This record gives sequence, C-alpha cells and structure tokens, in this order.
Amino acid sequence: QVQLVESGGGLVQAGGSLTLSCAASGRIVSINAMGWYRQAPGKQRELVATMTSGGSTDYADSVLGRFTISRDNARNTVYLLMNSLKPEDTAAYYCNADRIIYKDAGIFRNGNDYWGQGTQVTVSS
Repeated sequence: QVQLVESGGGLVQAGGSLTLSCAASGRIVSINAMGWYRQAPGKQRELVATMTSGGSTDYADSVLGRFTISRDNARNTVYLLMNSLKPEDTAAYYCNADRIIYKDAGIFRNGNDYWGQGTQVTVSS
C-alpha cells in the first residue's frame, strides 16, 4: 500500500518562511503528480501547487511568486517552500499524490488520489 507523510508545519510570523515535506512510502514504481492543497477553517480545500513527474507546475494565484514546489522523484518526495507568509496562508496543508503505480505482492497496481494526514501552518500577524 501507499502512504503519504507530511512534515514541516508550524507557527511563523507574517513575512517568514516554512518548508513542508511529503514523502510517499510503499513499493512505488512511479507517481504522476504530487502536490499540496490547503483547507482553512470554514472553507473548502483548495489547490496550492502541484508538480508532475516531468516537472510541470501549477500554482494558485494567491501563492504565485511566494511559494515554490519541488520534487525528488527518486525519493518520492515533494516539497513546498513558502516565503513571505501571510496570515491568510493559515490552514491545514495536505499532500496529494495522483496516478501512482506500485507493486503489491509482486503485482503491479495503480491507484489515484492519495492524501496525507495534513500539517498545520499558522501565520501570526
């Protein structure tokens, strides 16, 4: 099976920086897209940034120029460098991995839409 484990959240002052990490574990062969979503209290979960295995990226307009997503395909890990943080960035951040091929008991399997448990980012003003 596949699991995603996030780390790196915390409390930071406005204008500060944080880096989130998410590692996918399991007998993974490939992952198409990995990315980050966030959900603030009372709001819907929204895209922050995604990156394909080929390096194509997509960012929410609200984080363009401040956040940078990167991946280490060999380690099945995705990172989110967050600079110039604002109080409105406060949310639970969730890692997502889509279109995964993995081995299970010697058989190749594929799965979609895996989520991590979330890590809290709080930005104080």
